[in-house]
Amino acid sequence: MENNKDMRTWLNDFGLSHPLVIAGPCSAETEDQVLKIAHELKDTDATVFRAGIWKPRTRPGMFEGVGAIGLKWLQRVKKETGMLIATEVANAAHVKLALEHDIDILWIGARSTVSPFIVQEIADALNGTDKIVLVKNPVNPDLALWLGGIERLYSANIKKLGAIHRGFSTYEKTRYRNNPEWQLAIEFQNRFPDLPLICDPSHIAGRRDILQEICQTALDLNFDGLMVETHWDPDNAWSDAAQQITPAVLIQMMKDLKIRTETSDAVEFTNKLNTLRTQIDVIDHGMIDTLGKRMKVALSIGELKKQNNVAVLQSKRWNEILGKMILEGQEKGLSEEFILRMFKAIHQESINHQERIING
Repeated sequence: MENNKDMRTWLNDFGLSHPLVIAGPCSAETEDQVLKIAHELKDTDATVFRAGIWKPRTRPGMFEGVGAIGLKWLQRVKKETGMLIATEVANAAHVKLALEHDIDILWIGARSTVSPFIVQEIADALNGTDKIVLVKNPVNPDLALWLGGIERLYSANIKKLGAIHRGFSTYEKTRYRNNPEWQLAIEFQNRFPDLPLICDPSHIAGRRDILQEICQTALDLNFDGLMVETHWDPDNAWSDAAQQITPAVLIQMMKDLKIRTETSDAVEFTNKLNTLRTQIDVIDHGMIDTLGKRMKVALSIGELKKQNNVAVLQSKRWNEILGKMILEGQEKGLSEEFILRMFKAIHQESINHQERIING
């Protein structure tokens, strides 16, 4: 897939002075609910009204969306508020109905992106459309799969494309519903800097109290927009209640977020510097997380050595690790002196952990 500035045309056509904001409920529940939320979002920073019509649920028996009737409700939103309308599609039948109801923006969800067969089916159904199509990252942190989904759509002559970063599932317990893995989003931007990238903080957070923090990180990383789930009565929403906010909270949040603008060379420098520093912060957090995981493994090794009455220090193993790391570091442009200092410190911390186990 070629990378060029024409890929941003649809976003630039909005002529916005702020990042694109897509807002609306996780699920369309009733016509009154949809219209009430839409009218509260009218004349705010929200340009696009979103609502789930078909909801892919993990287990049967949960609310799976109102179905095609909800598309007519979205049409009323567009007519009464002037907002663009968006919904998720998961198969060719959804696409057909969405196009018949003139939905402006269609997105492919994380559960669909994982399957090249599903993405290809949707791409074939959309072939040649001038609709805007956004692709959420797959459930698992697989950059190639995410890019592959976008490339399939591009090959189907769909040029108004964008991506949505909604975080990744993990078995580990974290403060997020879906771990952001910001470094993958950074790599995505590096690969395709002209492909619009939108953050879905609602699905990353899973709870409303850290939404603003996630939005700010996304804006600091030069994301092009935000997709925020918004409900007039979040606590009683039929799906994903904990992560939705009211339109009033969204309005205040957008006021509080620091949105950078380019008005001079000095400002442009500061913007780029802030973006790079945020990337450094994300990487540093990832390094600390990785080191923490490494020390947990070291503790397990200490337990095993204690059970078998084996000495903590294994010189041969240590020298092998050090030799490999020096070579790999050189390939990454890192000096031998730096690698030695860093891994000696890591090794000493691992020994300290193991000694506490063996002597504890």
